[in-house]
Amino acid sequence: MFGITRPRLMRGASLPVPVEAPIIHTERLTLRPFSMADSDRWFEIQSDPQVRTFTSWPERNREESRRHLKNRTHHVLLKQADDFLALAVEHDGILIGDVSLHLRSVETVTRSAEISWILHPDSQGHGYAFEAAQAMLELAFTRLEARVIFALVHPTNTASMALAQKLGFTPFDGSDGEIIFVSTGLPAK
Repeated sequence: MFGITRPRLMRGASLPVPVEAPIIHTERLTLRPFSMADSDRWFEIQSDPQVRTFTSWPERNREESRRHLKNRTHHVLLKQADDFLALAVEHDGILIGDVSLHLRSVETVTRSAEISWILHPDSQGHGYAFEAAQAMLELAFTRLEARVIFALVHPTNTASMALAQKLGFTPFDGSDGEIIFVSTGLPAK
């Protein structure tokens, strides 16, 4: 599912109303677009071996991490298939992770997106990933009007598997050693 993104003109249909990156406040978190001011903490998060274990990300030096972050700062609009929305997850003014949506289909009857989440290991175990993912799911099912949201989880990532199930996702066997979790509606709060 990863690869080169087609130019916008070649991607076909667009959403009737594009979804721009919001700033979302939950009980304890702020979800917001990334900025280059996040670069030091982003490097720390993505350099953590525990975080990289379950991503496809290569090990990056500080400059490569800055370029990766700079790219992420541009992912602020869902309009066409392959668009990607990345939001920083902040707790008490500190970047603790990332939650994102990757728009897969824009057609009304098949509109779908892939959700992913990453948290710094120091912030795990406090319910922050649930809170951030639940807020992103609300955006996906209400503003984006998605019919299906899915998450790809490595079978040894027990924390993410438990989170997906807590969020109301149903697991299915996937390929490439991942489990596909599917949701067709908002989880109960």
